Amino acid sequence: MFGSLRGRSTEMVTPDQALPGRADKMTVPSTHLVLGTPLEPPFPDPWAELYVGMGCFWGAERAMWEQEGVITTAVGYMGGWTPNPTYEEVCTGRTGHAEVVRVVFDPTKVSLEVLVRRFFEEHDPTQAMRQGNDIGTQYRSALYLTSDQDVLTATSIANRYALELKANGFGSITTEIARAREFYYAEDYHQQYLRANPNGYCGIGGTGVSCPVGLSVPTSSN
Repeated sequence: MFGSLRGRSTEMVTPDQALPGRADKMTVPSTHLVLGTPLEPPFPDPWAELYVGMGCFWGAERAMWEQEGVITTAVGYMGGWTPNPTYEEVCTGRTGHAEVVRVVFDPTKVSLEVLVRRFFEEHDPTQAMRQGNDIGTQYRSALYLTSDQDVLTATSIANRYALELKANGFGSITTEIARAREFYYAEDYHQQYLRANPNGYCGIGGTGVSCPVGLSVPTSSN
């Protein structure tokens, strides 16, 4: 299934070039294989969300479900144009989507800053349209937030982390930071893939440079 290089296209497709997709949504399992929580909304208050693109979403999802305070995760597609794409369509580079993980968390147990810090440290945000041998627009570094304030917070963290990366010989951060658009679930066999396939492929890897923010965890007011 996997060659030495996964994917190929590094040019973003335009809306008029994108595949048409379909109206039917993917059917996904009702509960998380690891956490036992729902994969689909509605999610109760005070749970919050962000979406992370760190290359191949299998390893990215595991990194996020392991974080204390995360309630549920699911893999899917965001940032492009094709509605309800298949994995095969995303891999053509003709949907514009990135492989992302929906991260639902309890902000009384883990802060947005901690999650953004983990996002940056668990992959290399300087590689543009790739992560290691995974090459293509679907593997780009992306961080999608649900409010303008969260976008500002994530951008501020990125700016501070960029200084640390530069000091350690890395290039500029290429992460796309933006408001979240519609999230399209990936096929059911992709959900919590590395729990079902413990020896499965995981292409993510960090730079080894610590992100100097998001060290505090909020305490519950209860």
